[in-house]
Amino acid sequence: MTPALTFAPLLERFFTQRLMQQRQASPHTIRSYRDTFRQFLKFVQQRLHKPPSRLNFEEVDAPLIVAFLDDLEKHGLSVRSRNLRLTALHSFFRYAAFEAPTHSAQIQRVLAIPSKRFTRTLVQFLTCAEVEALLAAP
Repeated sequence: MTPALTFAPLLERFFTQRLMQQRQASPHTIRSYRDTFRQFLKFVQQRLHKPPSRLNFEEVDAPLIVAFLDDLEKHGLSVRSRNLRLTALHSFFRYAAFEAPTHSAQIQRVLAIPSKRFTRTLVQFLTCAEVEALLAAP
């Protein structure tokens, strides 16, 4: 029997090897992903009553991630921000697909979580009269 795959080392490799070395992600992206995982790990600790250092990869499944995303929205996070959090989690699980192929069914279920649709605000364009007024302004 193989030992349980712990979540923490895989997450560390995702940041150091995948994001920083392979993808050379921008500092902004790394900070955004870091913030996502901080929020996620706090949620998981409250939900599972287990510190992140003792978390097994098997415990991080699609229902847990959906509960996390729903909790974010319940506490006022916009759909766009929720989708950004999901993008970070999807990125991690795409990496995990190569690192932990024995968990491919679990990974596929997480990757199948869809982004939520949202209405985009329409950009208002200036009329010709407004453009002329702006150009004529001192």
